Amino acid sequence: MAKIQPLADRVLVQPAAAEEKTVGGIIIPDSAKEKPLRGTVLAVGNGTKDEQMVLKEGDQVLYGKYAGTELEYDGEKYLILRQSDVLAKIG
Repeated sequence: MAKIQPLADRVLVQPAAAEEKTVGGIIIPDSAKEKPLRGTVLAVGNGTKDEQMVLKEGDQVLYGKYAGTELEYDGEKYLILRQSDVLAKIG
């Protein structure tokens, strides 16, 4: 994953897998699943002169539903967002 390096105050996050839900034995399709709001930080930028990076690789984070930019690289889905879009660290 070292090929994508976020710049400035941005972080690269791998979203947690959406949970598969069943309702009365009916499996809900991927398109109807809730977008995950947590993930793992894979890479961080260097920060800016006004904002020091407090997140680091491996942190589990919560982020807003519409935060960041989704991208796909080598068949995997990732999210790039600003550190300020991260709501909290878990653990």
